[in-house]
Amino acid sequence: MSACFETQHQTDQTAGSIAVLSPPGAQPRVDQTAGSVAQLPPPPAGVQYRLSRKGVELLHATKNFAREHRVWSWWHLGSTIAAVAGSMALAALPLPWPVRIVLSGIVALCLVRLFIIYHDHSHGTILRRSKMASLIMHAYGLLTLNPPSAWKRSHNHHHKNNAKIFGASVGSFPVMTREGFAQARFRQRAFYVVSRHPLTILFGYWTVFVYGMCLKPLLINPRRHIDCAFAVTLQLAIILVGARLAPHVYLFAYLIPMAGAAALGAYLFYSQHNFPGVKLPGRANWDFVDAALLSSSYTAMGPVMRWFTGNIGYHHVHHLNAHIPFYRLPEAMAKIRELQSVKPIRLWPLDVYRCFRLKLWDVKQDRMVSWNGR
Repeated sequence: MSACFETQHQTDQTAGSIAVLSPPGAQPRVDQTAGSVAQLPPPPAGVQYRLSRKGVELLHATKNFAREHRVWSWWHLGSTIAAVAGSMALAALPLPWPVRIVLSGIVALCLVRLFIIYHDHSHGTILRRSKMASLIMHAYGLLTLNPPSAWKRSHNHHHKNNAKIFGASVGSFPVMTREGFAQARFRQRAFYVVSRHPLTILFGYWTVFVYGMCLKPLLINPRRHIDCAFAVTLQLAIILVGARLAPHVYLFAYLIPMAGAAALGAYLFYSQHNFPGVKLPGRANWDFVDAALLSSSYTAMGPVMRWFTGNIGYHHVHHLNAHIPFYRLPEAMAKIRELQSVKPIRLWPLDVYRCFRLKLWDVKQDRMVSWNGR
């Protein structure tokens, strides 16, 4: 049987540093970076370390990273807009269609990165109180079927209720228990099956964004979500004008990139809370920090995909503190030991399959299972 030591920590009130004590007999190590934890030496064979910072204390450790560097924020926004515009311009050129397909894919990835910047701005994490940034982000939201009123309302709800509510689909993909699904009416089961189907995510441009982010909020509350009507009208205008005046430019520089970005974005959002090992305690046992660390995934990626996805793979860190700018998420994870214990998922086909096969929450097994309970 392996032993398990619980590390203790002490806070230096003058320097703001945290001393983490190793197992008995070892010397404590202090990281002078405020709010961070020094790397412990590898544990001896058969020994597992358990770090003790939890709750408010762990949240406090993230505060030093929840500070934007204004110049960096503007650089990331400006360079990403330039990347989108440049790749769109190249995709619009009369090049061989295989080349244009590749360029369309690059445009799609750049749009995903710009969405992450939009996402951070909506949280008030970067470029807060900048009228210019607000104007740019508002325009982006309308052009990409993410109208600010619907996005902020649904996403804020998601952050407050992550892993708390079964069956809810506001700002997230719904999750039902096996018992709840068995007792649900046919219409509810059909909606649930369709909403979690891979084709729904593949065609996310229509299902998640045109319908979920625009038409549905507009139908529910037209007065609150009038910008949804504007987003749909603008999208129709782009389709009609583009298809009529320059169909090939529209296809390669806009339609394919938008469809690709929507599909990738929908899958990333799905896999961030539907992955092997996810824990969904429900409302009775819900805890904000546990929901961040145990109910939100860490998607490991290479440097190129981390750039294109704006570090959104560090999703457990983002849920722990949504005010950490996307460009500081890797730094926070590297310096806070507790954030490094999560098991990563990847964008490899096998990992994608493993995420998609999860359909229902099994209360008895305390895990997500497929339709047949496995």
